[in-house]
Amino acid sequence: MSDDEMMNLDEMGALKVDMKKWEEELMKSHRIDPNLYLEYDVKRGLRDSAGKGVLTGLTEISDVCAYNLINGRQIPAEGSLYYQGINIYDIVNGLEGRKFGFEETIYLLLFGKLPNKTQMDNFVNTLFELQCLSGRFVRDVVMKASNANIMNAMQRCVLTLYTYDSNPEDISAGNVLRQALGLIAKLPLIAVYSYHAYRHFRKDEMLFIRNPEKGRSLAENMLLMLRPSGQYTELEAKVLDIALILHAEHGGGNNSTFTNHVVTSSGTDTYSAIAASIGSLKGPRHGGANLKVQNMFDDIKAHINDWTNEEEVSAYLDKILNKQAFDRTGLIYGMGHAVYTLSDPREVILKKFAKDLAEEKGLMEEFALYDLVERLAGQQIMEHRKLFKNVCANVDFYSGFVYSMLGIPQELFTPLFAIARMSGWSAHRLEELVNAGKIIRPAYKYVGKHIEFTELEER
Repeated sequence: MSDDEMMNLDEMGALKVDMKKWEEELMKSHRIDPNLYLEYDVKRGLRDSAGKGVLTGLTEISDVCAYNLINGRQIPAEGSLYYQGINIYDIVNGLEGRKFGFEETIYLLLFGKLPNKTQMDNFVNTLFELQCLSGRFVRDVVMKASNANIMNAMQRCVLTLYTYDSNPEDISAGNVLRQALGLIAKLPLIAVYSYHAYRHFRKDEMLFIRNPEKGRSLAENMLLMLRPSGQYTELEAKVLDIALILHAEHGGGNNSTFTNHVVTSSGTDTYSAIAASIGSLKGPRHGGANLKVQNMFDDIKAHINDWTNEEEVSAYLDKILNKQAFDRTGLIYGMGHAVYTLSDPREVILKKFAKDLAEEKGLMEEFALYDLVERLAGQQIMEHRKLFKNVCANVDFYSGFVYSMLGIPQELFTPLFAIARMSGWSAHRLEELVNAGKIIRPAYKYVGKHIEFTELEER
């Protein structure tokens, strides 16, 4: 190969070529007639004709409820979410005066009950002992090949932890629990350190690495490690703790958790299963939605003169729905949910804490804009799409606003989701292993043609 050809090689070792013609061939050969999904009654996306998820398994970990059954009919109701049978409202309201709410929730999801004081003290100490990352790992893994997408950095770090585990392939419940607790404890450090590495090596900013401190909650240590000053208010730590609780689990059917079930059912190791879930959550149609909401509101604020004027705000929302504004997809991000109809309990709870934080930060005008858009958008979406099902705000609607008020950079919005959901993934992985189910293998209907050998000879 000549020197000129070598210069044209990209990092993947492939010659830089014009891919347009190959893309056109690809699109022609892979396009499937959408009418065939109806003809063969294929539950596309594992959803029925009403958009409801097809049952693929059983779980005791959490329950997502949006309807009441009255005289055999499902009637839309205010949404409710249960972790191991306990209502999320009761979990949050029961934390008065306690700062380890997320840790209590992790314990609940993994062991099926809330811990007593002794169990909680032991559990918090265990998580702290498992939290540390060796200097060698931080130097050789976290700091190298840094990039702006922290989710990819987390995936790479999780997979590399396999090589630091003396017993990585053992999928017995006890060993997987050990691995899960280690990953739950380490993911906050991996995310924050990866962010600092990116800012240092790619943005030429000062590098600082602060170790977590014993006695602080996971939420407190994240703020401690992230901020140059290491300072935070009691309310800031509380709000982040609540946000982690609300994102910790949401049934076995969400994309990243179902991914974990699928990969776990193959018998693979914990690090591979969690890396797969992180890859799923990274997608903008799943974990990346909170950032889209934040970007949408930045656009709204830039194009609306009076944030309190309902007519002006409503007119701009119409432009978004008509694909004339923002990203021209016709979507108002943060509105609507696959299950919830009248309300998403996570959004209801987070909205209250968002308001408390906005009051502390002097950002009530921004909060009022979010509240106004929420009130207007649901009805406008229903009218625009001619829907009879109510459209409510989901948890992503306020989460980006909350993270911004906490000074958390946008690069860490989705990683925060992964840090929280790691506990739910772990609980579902253990449930899948303990119940020793079959490998998950749904079927696909072949709709291509069979080519006779004589046709091949005539090419």
